[in-house]
Amino acid sequence: MIEGAPWRRWVFFYIPLTLFVFVLLFPFYWMLITTFRPDGELYQPWNSPRYQPFWTSNPTLEHIKYLFSETLFADWLWNTMFIAAISTVISLFCGVLAGYALSRLNFPFAGSLGTGIFVTYLVPQTLLFIPLAEIIRNFKLGDTPWSLILTYPTFLIPFCTWLMMGYFKAVPRELEECARIDGASRVQAMLYIIIPVAIPGILSAGIFAFTLSWNEFIYALVFLSSPGEKTVPVGVTSELIRGDVFFWGPLMAGALLGSIPVAMVYSFFVEHYVSGLTGSVKG
Repeated sequence: MIEGAPWRRWVFFYIPLTLFVFVLLFPFYWMLITTFRPDGELYQPWNSPRYQPFWTSNPTLEHIKYLFSETLFADWLWNTMFIAAISTVISLFCGVLAGYALSRLNFPFAGSLGTGIFVTYLVPQTLLFIPLAEIIRNFKLGDTPWSLILTYPTFLIPFCTWLMMGYFKAVPRELEECARIDGASRVQAMLYIIIPVAIPGILSAGIFAFTLSWNEFIYALVFLSSPGEKTVPVGVTSELIRGDVFFWGPLMAGALLGSIPVAMVYSFFVEHYVSGLTGSVKG
């Protein structure tokens, strides 16, 4: 807490924090208001006396009904959930094993290999989707969810590996050494000692990986073409923007409903698992 006169706390803490929260949450508020604003208010001229930019007097669910009745939004949600979940599981499995090996095992060029894995994550996706498209075409996986399930780990595994390397290095080696002295093999020490302690880090890496795969746009745009196979980011932008016509109500409704699962994952796991497990480890 900032010490000193009350005005210093207001100038250096409360006011900047209020501005930061306002800038952070205002887009979500605008998205929420636009979702429930009827078309009559949505396209009201700005100089009209009835123009209310930050509020709506007659909230409606028509945009949400349009989203589910006139588009394949339910299919987009299922596709996105399925692809994100499977990609996250694959990436976590590989990332945990690779992170443990790079942080615990002594072998030549371990540090250079870890740095190389992280540099791989930094390679722009625009440079990778051309060779990946060739691979997807050769395996005849185009326009299927598996084209993304096999593609997303190319950037999720390096990300999860780098996070888990840092977390495993923070776990005391004495825990593993005591298990080895008691007769446990390295695999047993990893499964029964290290991984249970590292669950907060694994869940954190999983949350970030799930979010990255849920919001990914370029690969989904390139590899998926059928309306029923699209994900939420691609489906909302491609089906609700037609030329220079923007269906703002359904568009904002799709963005709002598409962000709810990610918000639920964050709130549930962070509140019930990550914070609790981290507190128990510190205690």
